[in-house]
Amino acid sequence: MSLKSCEKVEKSQVVLTIEVGSAEFEAAIEKAYQKMRKKINVPGFRPGKAPRKVIEGMYGAEVFFEEAINIAFPEAYEAAVKEQELQVVGYPAVEMVGECTKEGFTFKATTPVYPEVTLGEYKGLTAEKDEVKVGAADVNERLKQLQDRNTRLVSVDREAKEGDTAVIDFEGFLDGKPFDGGKGEGHNLELGSHSFVPGFEEQVVGMKAGEEKDLDITFPEDYHADLAGKAVVFKVKVNEVKAKEVPELDDEFAKDVSEFDTLKDLKADLKKQITEERQKDADRAFEDAVMEQAAANITAEIPDAMVENQCRQFLDNFKMQIAQQGIPYDQYMQITGMDEAKLLEDAKEPALRQVKMDLTVAAIIKAENLDATDDEVEAEYKKLAEQYNMDIEMVKKYLPAEQIKDQLVSQKAVAVVVDSANVVVKKASAKKTAKKTTKKADAETAEAEVETAETEAEKDAE
Repeated sequence: MSLKSCEKVEKSQVVLTIEVGSAEFEAAIEKAYQKMRKKINVPGFRPGKAPRKVIEGMYGAEVFFEEAINIAFPEAYEAAVKEQELQVVGYPAVEMVGECTKEGFTFKATTPVYPEVTLGEYKGLTAEKDEVKVGAADVNERLKQLQDRNTRLVSVDREAKEGDTAVIDFEGFLDGKPFDGGKGEGHNLELGSHSFVPGFEEQVVGMKAGEEKDLDITFPEDYHADLAGKAVVFKVKVNEVKAKEVPELDDEFAKDVSEFDTLKDLKADLKKQITEERQKDADRAFEDAVMEQAAANITAEIPDAMVENQCRQFLDNFKMQIAQQGIPYDQYMQITGMDEAKLLEDAKEPALRQVKMDLTVAAIIKAENLDATDDEVEAEYKKLAEQYNMDIEMVKKYLPAEQIKDQLVSQKAVAVVVDSANVVVKKASAKKTAKKTTKKADAETAEAEVETAETEAEKDAE
């Protein structure tokens, strides 16, 4: 292989002009012959036994050229890349230069390479950071969630009312004939959930266990074509009526759902949890904001291949998520009517942002001469082992040390930006916070929302 030229062109691409000489091409032709001879029929010879000269005599000296080029190209290209110490980020576009003869051939390979990155301002940046406040309404909302999770359904001997769950058998009839999808047995229907066709649940209200009833229902005009706007009859039997048994919010409840003996202690812990969660969210949002600024300040000609590779990575992650839900990817795409080409197109903008972020982090690592020691890597292994309750050797088996080291160094780069940044505290709004935490926020709740942690503590003490 002889590298004739290496020329940088736009968008971080390099054009390599490479010549494959006669000796190298002859070796490639011999390999092509060994690979292809079994597929070439030559009269008087068993398959694969005809000499190369005989085959070339019958079909021409060029019979093996195409396959030989395919064999010679990768080795020549990789040698040229290595010689120039190029950091390739995609596949090359190849074109032949002149004719291919037994003396060899010349080709051009245009390949995308890792771009040169010039850092802009990345220290002393400024961004807003949400003020973290947790009030009584936040704690009460979290407490309500605990209460809902521990609510039981118990059978009751009375008429069903909204909020109850009716266990029903049903069958729908159109013009006196059953229709597809209109039958169910032992179905748990929460009255007021609006999970059935409009008018259905309302007519089940008032029924008792063992009662049967015909429900006259007209499907909405926007229902699927077969039943849209049609009047049908559902024959319904109520097998059981269940009501919610909501636990009292008292010390006994605290003991049942937590490690605490009193409701007061449970509330204090919930407040601590919410505060920590919101602080993490605020920290993460601030980090994202300043890192996006740092990424916006870099100068780099980003090759399309890097963005396309990131788009593919996003798609692969999406496929993995779908698989984890137990749904075949092709089936999911068919059901949802989604198109892979559209997914990739939509991914271009976030992919470009991610590529710029990665380039920024790498450039900061280089500029700050950041590294991670063996002790830091070992400490991270120990932390992960404790976090996931795994043997440390098992963690090491699945996570190579180099990967851990890369993560630690990247974290240090982000810390350089975040730790030097200026924080503008974004005050929490009483009205906004109340809307976030309660659906029916009255004046008393809104006032409680803006109380400080110290005021809350004083109230608890009283």
